[in-house]
Amino acid sequence: MRATVVRRTALAASATALALLATACGSGDTDEAAGSEGDGAKAAASAPAAKALTAAELEKAALAQSDVKSGKVTTKVPAGDDIAADKVTADDEACLPLARAQAGVAQGEPASTAKRSWLGTPKKPAPGTKPEDMLLAALDVNKTLIGLASYDGGAAESSLKALSEAARKCAGGFSATVGGEKTRFLKVATAAAPQGGDEGVAVTLTMAADDGVRAPVKVVAVREGATVATFSTVNMAAMASGKDYRVPADVIAAQVAKLG
Repeated sequence: MRATVVRRTALAASATALALLATACGSGDTDEAAGSEGDGAKAAASAPAAKALTAAELEKAALAQSDVKSGKVTTKVPAGDDIAADKVTADDEACLPLARAQAGVAQGEPASTAKRSWLGTPKKPAPGTKPEDMLLAALDVNKTLIGLASYDGGAAESSLKALSEAARKCAGGFSATVGGEKTRFLKVATAAAPQGGDEGVAVTLTMAADDGVRAPVKVVAVREGATVATFSTVNMAAMASGKDYRVPADVIAAQVAKLG
């Protein structure tokens, strides 16, 4: 996601989150910490390449509101988040898979694609919380871009391999231009891949945000057969503070389950 898109989303999300806070009483919050990072990716099976899903099949398999217990699923993402592949570049070509993944753009040339976004529900503040702290709590919410891409042949496996190799080669950072705006990533670190699917990759990109803040951006990609689901998550409060956060494990699990 572009830096300006992140900032604009933060403002919109804060308003949405404050509204959600007013109705959060009595509703259960999803524990995103549980199982957010699995014990590792499963090795790719030595089976014949699976067949790509059609556009209609992929849309049917995409996350819906009824699939999650919290947050809001958007089935038609706004134009600012729906970036074309040719609008994403990297100063180092080896880092392009990372630039694409964090912007919610599919790797390579898939046979079909689908996109969703998910906005988390803020936790209810304790009674007596100061107004300024309520605003910070409202911003402490995740937004995830979910990109589904289905491939012919072994291209799905290749896309995961390219992302893993990019994380290794670009560990020292890189710059990317998305939709005409340049963003600097100071470093890239791999994490334990989530459970589920045939194989997965998880990375954290540290973005050079406003006012010298080093803001984490979390990217998870999971392959199920010939389809790759990519999750690019930002936390609104982290854009201002640089604090760490967990990816929405329940959302990832729900989407991967629909592909199985």
